[in-house]
Amino acid sequence: MSQHRAAGNRVTPGNSAARKTGASRHSAKHRVARRNTPGGTQIVGLTAALAAAAGAVGFSHSSLASPTQANSAVNVAALTMGNSQLSEVTTARIERRQLATRDSSRVELTSTEASKKQAAADRTAKARAAKLDATRALTSKRASALAAAKAAAEKERASATRCEMMISGYHITAGFGQGGSRWASVHTGTDFAAPIGTPIRSVMKGVVLSAEFAGPYGRQVRIRHEDGTETWYNHMSKFSVSPGETVYAGDQVGAVGVTGNTTGPHLHFEVRPGGGDPINPIPWLENSCGLNP
Repeated sequence: MSQHRAAGNRVTPGNSAARKTGASRHSAKHRVARRNTPGGTQIVGLTAALAAAAGAVGFSHSSLASPTQANSAVNVAALTMGNSQLSEVTTARIERRQLATRDSSRVELTSTEASKKQAAADRTAKARAAKLDATRALTSKRASALAAAKAAAEKERASATRCEMMISGYHITAGFGQGGSRWASVHTGTDFAAPIGTPIRSVMKGVVLSAEFAGPYGRQVRIRHEDGTETWYNHMSKFSVSPGETVYAGDQVGAVGVTGNTTGPHLHFEVRPGGGDPINPIPWLENSCGLNP
């Protein structure tokens, strides 16, 4: 046995050379491996690039059971890819970043444009609302002014003292107290000549006492006013009122005609205070009504 051990421990020149050669080769392998293995930073960057280029290597999250397997798969893919493939991965990653940036810019631009359009629409709506409010206020103001004017006109019309001339477009052909063969005694009123059909109006507010044919007076309307004075309108061609009707200054009561004792179309107008004897109509129109016939 001592011989076998001695033989086993015996160093021969050939064995020594072989061992040196093997050790030298093992040392060279380690040096080559260290030179060819990428640094930690390069591995991390490559892994990130590969992870960013989704689908470039061919692995999926569903096919990898754990992060360790995923990292191993990425490392294996990195070690098996050439420079051209790595360049393509990097280019794809840059393109995807640029695309994302463009998409983000488009979204921001669209959002800005939408905000501007909305702001413009809001300003337009506000201006329209303000214009509509102004129109409504103006319409309301005009309506109020019209209603006030109408009420004032109605109040003035209803006034018992307001007067208007009985006829327009006339000329006086005979005065009060005038004598002649045309009348039984003297003329009891004033004659206002005008074309047939010329409107005849009430001189002031009153109640119609009669609207009928009255012999030599022809078609006649008699009105009693609030102070008791009566006014008579004669020789008319037609009636525009009925007995019992309330009339106001300026309301039409008939039209000029030639009925009764007359030689031409005219209004024979009489004024009778308290329904009694007639008085001169011209001073009464001037003093009681403020009119200037």
